[in-house]
Amino acid sequence: MNKKYIGRILSPTIFSLALLIGACSTKVVKNTVQSPNEQIVASFNLQNGKPFVSLKKEGKEILKPSPVGLRLEHLPDGPFKVTEVISGSGNTTWQPTWGKFSSIADVYNEVTFWLQEKGENSYKWGVVIRLYDDAMAIRYVLPKQEGFQDFTITEDQTAFVFPEDHTFWSANGERHNIGPIPLSNYPEETRYTPTVIRRSDEVYLAILEAAIYDFAHFNLIRGEQPYSLKCAMDVSQGQTPAQTSWRVLLLGDKPGDLVESNTLVNLNPPCAIEDPSWIKPGKAVWDWRVWGYEAADGFTYGLNTISHKRFIDFAAENNIRYLLMDADWYGPEFSPDADPTSATEGIDIEENMAYAKSKGVGIILYLNDVGAKKFGLEKILKQFSDWGAAGVKYGFMTSKGQEKVTYTRKVVELCAKYRLTVNFHDGPLPPSGDRRTWPNLVTREYGHSQADAKRSYFPETVVNQVFINMITGPLDMCNGWFGFEGAESRHRVFEKIPGTVAAEVAKLGALFSGIHVLPDAPEEYAEKSDLFDFIKTLPDTFDEIRILDGALDEFVTVGRRHGDNWYVGSLTNRESREVTINLSFLEEGANYKATLYEDAADSHYLHNQEAYKVTEITVGKDDIINAKIAPGGGHAIRLIKQ
Repeated sequence: MNKKYIGRILSPTIFSLALLIGACSTKVVKNTVQSPNEQIVASFNLQNGKPFVSLKKEGKEILKPSPVGLRLEHLPDGPFKVTEVISGSGNTTWQPTWGKFSSIADVYNEVTFWLQEKGENSYKWGVVIRLYDDAMAIRYVLPKQEGFQDFTITEDQTAFVFPEDHTFWSANGERHNIGPIPLSNYPEETRYTPTVIRRSDEVYLAILEAAIYDFAHFNLIRGEQPYSLKCAMDVSQGQTPAQTSWRVLLLGDKPGDLVESNTLVNLNPPCAIEDPSWIKPGKAVWDWRVWGYEAADGFTYGLNTISHKRFIDFAAENNIRYLLMDADWYGPEFSPDADPTSATEGIDIEENMAYAKSKGVGIILYLNDVGAKKFGLEKILKQFSDWGAAGVKYGFMTSKGQEKVTYTRKVVELCAKYRLTVNFHDGPLPPSGDRRTWPNLVTREYGHSQADAKRSYFPETVVNQVFINMITGPLDMCNGWFGFEGAESRHRVFEKIPGTVAAEVAKLGALFSGIHVLPDAPEEYAEKSDLFDFIKTLPDTFDEIRILDGALDEFVTVGRRHGDNWYVGSLTNRESREVTINLSFLEEGANYKATLYEDAADSHYLHNQEAYKVTEITVGKDDIINAKIAPGGGHAIRLIKQ
C-alpha cells in the first residue's frame, strides 16, 4: 500500500491495542467507569459468569444490566472470570480536514475488563468501556494468544435493556424513517441504526456504531428482555489480534444534542492520509435528473458532452466546485459490457475533463459493482485519476455482511491512493465516524434521497433526517429543487416533488454533507438567482454547528458558523408554523446583515411551490427573528458580520 497515505497511522486494530498496552494497569478489580464530568457512570459485573453493563446519568437509570460480548464458533461461552482491569483516559484536540467543526476535543475515560473462561482451552478477551460526557461506547478485543488465532463470530450478544417503555424512531433505508413507536411494539424484523429513543423525562438516546472496519456491521432487533434492543450482525471471520467496532449509546437533553456530538468521529483512528489537502468538500451540479429538460433557448439536456459543458460553465460562474456525471456515462448502468475505462457514444471524456480543468471545475464519475468487478476496481480508479477526475460516486454495491465492510474499505483506500473522493449510494454502510480516518469519504446516501427509488419524499422526511440519519455523519440527499412545475416529465424524475423552493434552500443550510449534489437544471437556478445566492455563497466546510431548535417529526432550525458568519436553515413538516430564532449565538456588540430567504404568504408544498421572497435586515445578538414557514416549507438566513 502506498506509504504516502498511510504514514500517519497504525491500522485501526493495532492503533487501539497499542493504546491499551500503554494504559495504566492495576490488579485491583474496579467495576465502574465515570465520564470526565462524572455525570455518567457505567457499571460492569458478571452474572453467573456472563458479563453485563449498566448505565446511569446523574443518578437516573439509563440501562438496566445489559448483556455484552460475542459468541464464537466452537468456543465455550463462559462462565468467565475477570483476570485484570486496565484503565486509561484521553484528552486531546484535533483538527478535521473538513466537517461540522474546525476543532474537536476528544476527552474520555475508559476501562478494559479482561476476561478468561474458567476451565481448559480457555481464551482471553476484553470488554472496553469508554465514557464521554455524552456517550458510552463498548467494543471487544481479542488479543494474540497461543492456541487461539482464527475465529468466527456467530452472534453479537450486546443488548440495551431499558428500564421502561420508551418511545423510539429508526432509520429506514430509502424510505421515511419509522416512529414514534413504543419499544414494546418494536417490530420483529431487523431495523437500521441509528435508533433514537426518547425517555418519559425527555432525555434522548441514540444507538449506533462507530469505526466499522473489519467485521459485519450490526442492525437492531427486539431483545429477549422487555424494552430491550439487541445488536444483530452477520457471521464474520477474523484472526487475533482483533477488535470490533464500537457499540455506541449517545445521550442528550435535547434531540439536537445527539446531532452536535463528535463522539462518532472521536472513536475512529486519526487521519490515514499523510497530506489530505487535496480533499475539497463542495457543491456539485448533476446531470442525472436534468435529462430531457428543455431550456428557454431551445436546448434540451441529454447524456452528451455538449450538455456537460453547459453544466461546467454554470458551475464555474457560480462557486460550484464539481460536476457529477452519473450512471450510463460509460454505457447502460447494469450492462456487463459497459466498460468504465471508456465513455459511451456522445461523450468525449477527455474533452470533458480538459474543459472542466480550464474552468476550475472538478468532475465526479459514477461507478458501480457491475463495471468495477468485471474490469478491475484499481484499474478503473487509476484511469479516472489519469483522466483528472476529482471523485467517484459508487452505487449499487452487491456484497453483504463482512464482505461489504471490507470491500467498502478497499474502495475508500484505493480512492485515497489515486486522490479521489468517494460518495456511496444505494444502501451503503452507515456512516460510522470513519471520515476522520479517511476524509476522502465525503458523503453517503444514508436515507431517502429526494426523488430517488422512483418516488418523492414529503416534508417531514427531511426534518427527521436531520434528527436521525444526520447523527451518523454527512448525507447526500440531493436537495435543491428549483423547478417544481412539470419536473416529473423528465426522464429521471418519476413523481411530483412535494415542497417549496424556500425549503429546498433551507435543506442545504440544515443538512450536513461533504458534497451537496444539486439536482436541477442550471437555468432553473439562474431564473431565481436571488434565491440561489444562498446556495452560491454557502461555505463548503464549517467551524461549528448548532441545532438551535426543533422537535422530532415537527420542525428543526440548524445554525452553522464559518468564520464570523452564520448560515441558518429551518424546516417544517406539512404544517405551517412560526419559528422563533433567537440570535443570542451571535457575537456580542456586532451587527450582522441578515438576508432572509422565505416562503411567500401563499406558498404550499403541493401548489404555488415556487413562490418566495428575499429580504435584508440588520440584526444583533439581542434580536429575534420570527420565521413564518408555509406548509411543507422552509426558511434560510445568511448572517454576515459587518
